[in-house]
Amino acid sequence: MRPVKVERQAAFVLHSRPYRETSLVVEAITRDYGRMALVAKGVRRPRSAMRGVLMGFQPLEITWSGKGDVVTLHNAEWQGGQPLLQGRALLCGYYLNELLINLLPREDAHEQLFEHYSTTLQTLSASETHDAAFFSAALRRFEKRLLGELGYGLMLAHDTSGQPIAADIRYLYEMESGPRIIADSSASAGTISGQTLLDMDAESFDNPVTLIESKQLMRSLMAFYLNGRQLHSRRLFEELADL
Repeated sequence: MRPVKVERQAAFVLHSRPYRETSLVVEAITRDYGRMALVAKGVRRPRSAMRGVLMGFQPLEITWSGKGDVVTLHNAEWQGGQPLLQGRALLCGYYLNELLINLLPREDAHEQLFEHYSTTLQTLSASETHDAAFFSAALRRFEKRLLGELGYGLMLAHDTSGQPIAADIRYLYEMESGPRIIADSSASAGTISGQTLLDMDAESFDNPVTLIESKQLMRSLMAFYLNGRQLHSRRLFEELADL
């Protein structure tokens, strides 16, 4: 049972929205309690001590109390050490947050996922000189680990018949089943190479083909588990690509 009061819990703000005249409802991911909804009363007042602290992508320590679905935030302290995200890195951060809000149940603790999220933000914040492939690889690693933490781990080392994945064979990845060998070796549309599956298993995305095919696979998987819910950050990525 969740304690009535929790003090100095490591957290990141995922989203916030206005509540009444001077308050916010904050969605946060915490290290030991998972995703939480908190009311930050009076935080929009000019003299509020938390007014400039509840920023996204910044490590915080928060204190709250309450028993219901929405608890009361009492304090938030910035922990520092995390540069602000900018440009493409900021869009990637929004994408991570939308995935967590849409896929992670509230009050379902995933300490390892919290650490993956923190590490990915650090990676993105140090990416000023990197190209689009760097960002794509970072997102694929997080997506893979997120699905694993939620119990939807990918089958990447063996096919649906239990045979080891062969690098030179093409597969069709079936949702919630895994990769199945394609009988027609000339078929390619909607399929994925064994080499890509093996690279994904090793979280190695240096091969350009692996990067393209893994993005296509993860997009299909995320669409399946999102069950029709649309991500605003994905539309922003598409608009950026058009520009």
